[in-house]
Amino acid sequence: MNPPKFTTLGCRLNAYETEAMKALAEQAGVDNAVVVNTCAVTQEAVRKARQEIRRLRRENPDAKVIVTGCAAQIDPDSFAAMDEVDSVIGNTEKMSPETWQNMGPNFIGETERVQVNDIMSVTETAGHLIDGFGTRSRAYVQVQNGCDHRCTFCIIPYGRGNSRSVPAGVVIDQIKNLVDQGYNEVVLTGVDLTSWGADLPATPRLGDLVMRILRLVPDLPRLRISSIDSIEADENLMQAIATEPRLMPHLHLSLQHGDDLILKRMKRRHLRDDAIRFCEEARKLRPDMTFGADIIAGFPTETEAHFENSVKLVEDCDLTWLHVFPYSIREGTPAARIPNKVNGRVIKDRAARLREVGNRAVERHLRDQVGVTHQILMEAPDMGRTAQFTEVHFGTPQPVGQIITATINGVSGSQLKV
Repeated sequence: MNPPKFTTLGCRLNAYETEAMKALAEQAGVDNAVVVNTCAVTQEAVRKARQEIRRLRRENPDAKVIVTGCAAQIDPDSFAAMDEVDSVIGNTEKMSPETWQNMGPNFIGETERVQVNDIMSVTETAGHLIDGFGTRSRAYVQVQNGCDHRCTFCIIPYGRGNSRSVPAGVVIDQIKNLVDQGYNEVVLTGVDLTSWGADLPATPRLGDLVMRILRLVPDLPRLRISSIDSIEADENLMQAIATEPRLMPHLHLSLQHGDDLILKRMKRRHLRDDAIRFCEEARKLRPDMTFGADIIAGFPTETEAHFENSVKLVEDCDLTWLHVFPYSIREGTPAARIPNKVNGRVIKDRAARLREVGNRAVERHLRDQVGVTHQILMEAPDMGRTAQFTEVHFGTPQPVGQIITATINGVSGSQLKV
């Protein structure tokens, strides 16, 4: 038997779901297949998906090529029209055991070439019980999928559907299972994580889930939250930041811009001062808190003055880890219809300038850690991460998956050294 090969493009959630698909395909006995889990966040991501499909077909001429993920969900017919593609399955279908059983050796009958249903009709998200992925130190738990908001630059709701939550009891059982297997850190992940609970009975909030996990899984050493929308941070989440040392002091914020007019044109739900106020409050509650942020450069109508407000936001929010995205037109989004597009060379230049500001922020953060003692979770024998997610290089091998107490004695490139 030739087990299927999987290629993942795009976000951490896609990577998580790929691991779940691997388990489903293995259970179904799927043989000699190549599965491409696509991303649709930009036109460039879709182009790369097509490129990857063609490459994999050349390298695996006899395998069945299966395409799934957000790009396949949004535009299934265009992928089905590719000569290299045998089957297209949607984001809901890829998580269904039945889908993979229908591709296994025991299935008798014809499988539809395109299996993509209306993602907006999906009202539940199952907790995909996998053993974590990446390293033996950190496991990712999907607690939410989809998004109810319609930012003008974003196509993702049309690939992921509306927001739906995994019930707290399912999440806690999964985390207990992972802790029993030896994981020392769990990361909560989703498309719009701070919307968790809005579709559940009694409409709990993300902070309620965090507090409940920490209370009911006392043996979990470290809980981490992935990207959040700071305007949706609830009272219990702030309470957890203030009082729960097992909640890691690192938050990645979906900020997108630093100018109020551009934020309004993006249809974001916060203004510049909201972001600054949140960062100040969170750091007051947890002085060792570090922030990452997504920022888009070159959104339509962005002037140099608008852009400078994004640059200033790095200092005003004391951001450390920047994910800078040069704006690119995504057909099907309202932003694609906005006139006064920014010149491509200007977009590239602004993104480079913003990344340089980000590099200097990282350098300052690294210098500030010298002499500080950290609890470091080992991801490899010579590399671990602090609670703030900063990489630390070790000169002597350490046990992978263990939390090591060490004092930082220097900086090497983008890493701390002990």
